[in-house]
Amino acid sequence: MEFGIYTFVENTPDPDTGEKLKPVERMHNLLEEIKLADEAGLDIFGIGEHHREEYLSSSPATILAAAAAQTTRIRLSSAVTVLGSEDPVKTWQQFSTLDLISEGRAEIMVGRGSFIESFPLFGYDLQNYDELFSEKLDLLMKLRERETITWKGKHRPSIENRGVYPQPFQKRLPVWVAVGGTPQSAYRAGALGLPMALGIIGGRPAQFKSLADMHKKGARKAGHSEPSLSINSHGFIAETSQEAADIAFPAFKETMDKIGKERGWPPMTREQFEASRSLEGANAVGSPQEVIDKILYQHEIFGHSRFLLQMSVGSITHKKLMRSIELFATEVVPAVNKEIGK
Repeated sequence: MEFGIYTFVENTPDPDTGEKLKPVERMHNLLEEIKLADEAGLDIFGIGEHHREEYLSSSPATILAAAAAQTTRIRLSSAVTVLGSEDPVKTWQQFSTLDLISEGRAEIMVGRGSFIESFPLFGYDLQNYDELFSEKLDLLMKLRERETITWKGKHRPSIENRGVYPQPFQKRLPVWVAVGGTPQSAYRAGALGLPMALGIIGGRPAQFKSLADMHKKGARKAGHSEPSLSINSHGFIAETSQEAADIAFPAFKETMDKIGKERGWPPMTREQFEASRSLEGANAVGSPQEVIDKILYQHEIFGHSRFLLQMSVGSITHKKLMRSIELFATEVVPAVNKEIGK
């Protein structure tokens, strides 16, 4: 199984100090985190695109290019690119350039987006939310097939026999589709033969099995071999269960309460948080053994080939986050792979 980390580069007040880092310091810390993930042997590091005050990740490809110059083996992915409000040609050029800088370690993870700020920012009508994504994914797929393309759509100017440059280092730049909970999106990813990243950040993972099945069904109906599946979850790791929970809860609560206030959710309680990190809950927060058990439990449900963990749900002190990455890479990953290998 492949293992990795993803982040939106949160820069909210540190629960320990009550202060926000200067953006330049947060970005410096992020590059240290990616370098550690690479050196410790993790497989993927992803940066999610957001256009909100609390995140520094409006340009994932730029951050990943800086990381490419400081790493040697880890794959570098968006997590996700909000394709509906992006120009697929520009996205392709950015990630092809990243692929050249990293000598074949780039990939694109596209999704419809969990926040909407980018749509009015770039002049798109939210009434066309899904139609924009579908059309632009079609263009991205065409760009992956050939150097010179002709394409016509509704929401972007047509392209008539134009070359798109540069071309990537890899013969076929990987494209993943991220899905939050929509069966149609899961089926579409499968029908296109694309691997799917299933975001499980609430509820019980077993409830999401139908989406994984829909992904397989879409691929089977379209005549594709079974595409890969990633489970993307929130989590944090410390030496003990109590320590992990005590570090993660304040940061998780601050982030989820802010989103909840916007969307009409009640504030997160400690009891809800504790339930979410139980074996059957969504969050992988705990000791290395607890996280090992959770990943193996989910693997019995999904049989997935990739697991990505968002450790910075809200701001976590840099030193503690670095330790969580280290524990993930050195204790969790080897144990899970050993057990799966049996």
